[in-house]
Amino acid sequence: MSSEDGEVYIMTGEGDEEWVSPTPAQTAITDAVTDATNLAEEDIDDIETYVDLGELRRVLDGDDEELTFTLEDHEVTVTDAGDISID
Repeated sequence: MSSEDGEVYIMTGEGDEEWVSPTPAQTAITDAVTDATNLAEEDIDDIETYVDLGELRRVLDGDDEELTFTLEDHEVTVTDAGDISID
């Protein structure tokens, strides 16, 4: 999901919850990386340092299935469903 002003959002929710909320991609990806690694929030630069926001927007808008990029030596994959995985 994206907005016209350039901000890119990811729909986030926990498990089978009915309610999901749009979260800025910067926040959602940073949270996923810090939860899965030993990195702290201050170790992570702005997302556009690691990934083209246009490519990320195309995935989240459903035009592409997934996007993988490297963030501080970790592979981050974002799917068109808004799932974020860290390897």
